Amino acid sequence: MTDSVKKWYVVRAIGGQENKVKSYIETEISRLGMTDYVDRVLVPTEKVIQVRNGKKIHKERVYFPGYVMIEANLSGELPHVIKSITGVIGFLGEVKGGDPVPMRKAEINRMLGKVDELSVQSENIAIPYITGETVKVIDGPFNGFDGTIENINEEKRKLEVMVKIFGRKTPLELSYMQVEKIS
Repeated sequence: MTDSVKKWYVVRAIGGQENKVKSYIETEISRLGMTDYVDRVLVPTEKVIQVRNGKKIHKERVYFPGYVMIEANLSGELPHVIKSITGVIGFLGEVKGGDPVPMRKAEINRMLGKVDELSVQSENIAIPYITGETVKVIDGPFNGFDGTIENINEEKRKLEVMVKIFGRKTPLELSYMQVEKIS
C-alpha cells in the first residue's frame, strides 16, 4: 500500500436505505479483510420531534438523504467492492469510468461539525413560551387543565405553571413538552 492517507468520500445510496447501506459496507469490508483501508462509515442524522395524535415522538432523521460518508483509502479493489454493494449507486463527483473525488477539507469539517453539533444539540428547541402566557397541560396527571406560565427555567427546560385546581391556584413544574399554547 503506497498511499496510506485516508480521505472522505461520499457514496450515493438509494434513498431511505442509508443505514442498511452503511451496515452492508461495514460487513463487506470486514468480510474481505479490508478494515485497514476504511476508518469510518457515517450516516449523519439529526434528532427531530414529531407530534402524532397529540403525542410527541423523538425520531432520528437522516441529515443528507441518499448519501453515506466514508473515510477510506480507496486503493486497489476497494472502490469496486463498495460500488458492488447492494443499495450503492456510486461515488459522488465521479466521472464516468474515473476515480471517486474526495471531499474538500472545508466540507469535511463542516459535515463533521454538523454531525457533532446535531448529536450534542439533541433537543435545543427555542423557548416557545413567555411568562404570563396561558397554556394547556397535555401530559401528566393534570392533562386537560389550563394554566398561566409564572416562571421559565431555561437550564432545566421547565416551566412553572399556575393551575386552578378545585378553585385553588397550584404551581406545577412542567417540561416544554407537557404543555401547548392555547390559540
